[in-house]
Amino acid sequence: MFAEMRGLNEECGVFGIWGHKDAARLAYYGLHSLQHRGQEGAGIVVKDGDSLSRHRGLGLVSEVFSRDVLESFEGTAAIGHVRYSTVGKNELENVQPLLFHFERDSLALCHNGQLVNAKTLRRELEGQGSIFQTNSDSEVMAHLIKRNPRGNTVETLKEAFGRIKGGFTYILFTQDGMVAARDPNGLRPLSLGWLGNAFVVASETCALDIIGASFVRDVRPGEMIFINDKGMRAEMFADGTDLAICSMEFIYFARPDSDIAGVNVHTARKNMGKILAREAPVKADVVTAVPDSGVSAAIGFAEASGIPYEIGLIKSRYVARTFIQPSQELRELGVKMKLSAVRGVVSGKSVVVVDDSIVRGTTTKRIVRLLREAGAAAVHVRVSSPQIRYPCFYGIDIQTAGELIGFGNSPEEIRAIIGANSLSFLSEEGLMDAVGIQVDNKYRGLCMAYFNGDYPTELYDYRDDVPVSVG
Repeated sequence: MFAEMRGLNEECGVFGIWGHKDAARLAYYGLHSLQHRGQEGAGIVVKDGDSLSRHRGLGLVSEVFSRDVLESFEGTAAIGHVRYSTVGKNELENVQPLLFHFERDSLALCHNGQLVNAKTLRRELEGQGSIFQTNSDSEVMAHLIKRNPRGNTVETLKEAFGRIKGGFTYILFTQDGMVAARDPNGLRPLSLGWLGNAFVVASETCALDIIGASFVRDVRPGEMIFINDKGMRAEMFADGTDLAICSMEFIYFARPDSDIAGVNVHTARKNMGKILAREAPVKADVVTAVPDSGVSAAIGFAEASGIPYEIGLIKSRYVARTFIQPSQELRELGVKMKLSAVRGVVSGKSVVVVDDSIVRGTTTKRIVRLLREAGAAAVHVRVSSPQIRYPCFYGIDIQTAGELIGFGNSPEEIRAIIGANSLSFLSEEGLMDAVGIQVDNKYRGLCMAYFNGDYPTELYDYRDDVPVSVG
């Protein structure tokens, strides 16, 4: 009954570098480190003086960019993007960065997140004569910039960023430089770094690490950073900012070696496991993890509970993550292909299996079955996040409320569906304690809407898609 989350958008990774002779190759390595954020397409735009050149394609970064392609790029600045579409067609026209050539200048942009007022803005812009080239909401920004000149680039961009709502980070090339911006709630992460004399911006700090850049600071919520050969200028485009980082970044999406808001992701996940062990103790013989994002929490659970940690599930390195597969059929096939149980570890044992989240329940049910088929005497599922009960409108592929196993089902009902001996979720308070962001607001710097329906922004185009209750 609840409308499908039709974001014309994706959960992605963005990277930008300004002032380095090897900009294209460094962008390639940066995108490679962000590959976990999107596997459907990749692209790079290189700036050489006033000229912008682009290469993009469907597939992994290593499939899209050959050595010849990278060597053909000339320029000292580059922006890049890895794409995962939450909804919509996986077609080349939607692969970013988007590049637009106008009579007097050019514009390139890449975007991570989802705009909750994109449909409204698109109707308005089309009514004013704008012609859209893609079905991505990312393109809205380009039309806002071109239709509302304010006399200088900074003021034009501040006006444009002030009109879009939702969760987003943008990196753009204008005729005057490179621009990076983050939404007023900081829902999507964006970090600023320094490499010699070059500025670097990236979705995660792991992309700075891979190229040897030093972390400077996070781009602040509601902030726009303008970079050119003269240096860097920071401007706020929004008032009344309130940090609400997507909690799924800490739970699932980000790499464990990344830092977000000064918090190491691995450490946060390990803390989730420790707190979960205190909140939901169980007698068992071994603790194992659903690889890979459940590993840190499982280690924490084992340490806090005193139950030994073992590798009870093996993941194939040649199958993509099921959560970011574009169709339910591929998700189910992916689960069968990518995980196997270690019989010698689990046979005859009472097993605690730690997973980062339960979204649709397909994967968890299959894992419980795998462990039982391998001889596990009992399977206790512990989840290092609260129960996901509400859809997301900020760029994560949590579809309709009806698709969420946590919508309308109690933990006991979910336990019966997945076939586990017991099931427990981390509490909301436990999650906030585990992450430990030093911010004094309602949810201590996190967006908790997936668990309690308290969205940090007005939902605009998606008001009617929120379930009134979850039973």
